[in-house]
Amino acid sequence: MKFLTFSGETPAVALKLAQKECGENALVVSTKQIRKKTINSTSLYEVVVAVEETEEKYKKSKPIKKRDEDVLLNISNAAKQISNIARVTTNSFEVVGREKENSSLGTNEELGDIKQEITKLADKIKLIQEMFWEEKAPNRNNLQIPPEFSEIYKLAKKSGMGDDHLENIMNLTLEHMPSRMRSNSSTIKRYFQVLLRKLIPIRVESQITKRSKRVMMFVGPTGVGKTTTIAKLAARYSYILEKRSKVGIITLDTYRIGAVEQLFQYAKMMRLPIEDVVDPSDFNSALNSLNHCDLILIDTVGSSQYDKQKLTKLENFIRRSDFKIDVNLVLSAGCKLEDLEDIYENFSFLDIDTLVFTKFDETKAFGTVFSLIYNINKPVSYFSIGQEVPDDIVVASSDFLVNCILEGFNTKKDEHAKSSK
Repeated sequence: MKFLTFSGETPAVALKLAQKECGENALVVSTKQIRKKTINSTSLYEVVVAVEETEEKYKKSKPIKKRDEDVLLNISNAAKQISNIARVTTNSFEVVGREKENSSLGTNEELGDIKQEITKLADKIKLIQEMFWEEKAPNRNNLQIPPEFSEIYKLAKKSGMGDDHLENIMNLTLEHMPSRMRSNSSTIKRYFQVLLRKLIPIRVESQITKRSKRVMMFVGPTGVGKTTTIAKLAARYSYILEKRSKVGIITLDTYRIGAVEQLFQYAKMMRLPIEDVVDPSDFNSALNSLNHCDLILIDTVGSSQYDKQKLTKLENFIRRSDFKIDVNLVLSAGCKLEDLEDIYENFSFLDIDTLVFTKFDETKAFGTVFSLIYNINKPVSYFSIGQEVPDDIVVASSDFLVNCILEGFNTKKDEHAKSSK
């Protein structure tokens, strides 16, 4: 890397000299004012740029490790100075415009050109920040990722996305993304977002009619929020949606007195019929007693994925039912990917139809949610985003999950909560 210095009355003049001498590939390292404007003299600005030397010159030159470190140390300052260049350049052209009224048209055109160059330089500064990221990054299974993709890679990696899944998606992006789009980090991020959305299967919420009676059972580990999720959905279908449905509730969770009382209290507040069942032989009787309902929501006992006895009893309820049951596996978004995969594998013999993820407000690692969905290819129906009943539940969407992965949860919570009602 070779460093050159250019001077001019304004940053714009110095930048033009640098571009003329070094071309558009030159990288701005620093910009500073070395002389203020006075009555007797003009102002003077100094711009330092870095250019790559030819391979032949590089072989003859001495190592420049120390100078590379200097470049990295100056990156943050250079990024700040880019905004200063825009401000100073604008002010300078305003002065020139007042002094040279006859050339105002040419000045405006020149100002537009300079602003365009500054935009390019700002993006190049962002790329400088990632120049040496490969040296410090973990092993990526020989996946060669260009520096332009480092920002999006880091965001996805930080979200907890599985290494294999991330590698596959990066390969897809590199393979299909047109080369002309790769020079801009914002364009890369948008392309990556679109690709992620296409890889997330979603089950669209459909209206319930008398002819399409639905029975939904919610299964999953202890403490993931099955009971609260059922209360939210009961309120949603019976009161919040434009087309209201008759909703009934059945609880199979007779092991925990607190859970039974909680669900009965919710049902009482919403004036919904509720039945409790202990033995699989009584299950059909409870379903028939709620036959007048359009939607029946079934709460089950929370059980460890390793408790075969409880899981087998759940299977008996499903197999002995005269009704088609839609089985929803409820999972906490805060679980590690290995645990999510383990839970799904041990519950999968119940013929899971869809997934419901809870506790979005208790984690930042939403990449694990994506990786599980990507791995098992099961659709998602709802996201529970807080503890409030009935407000904190949204219909699942790929946009919502991708935004959570790359931008965080809180920035989109209110917007999606309102739009899903």
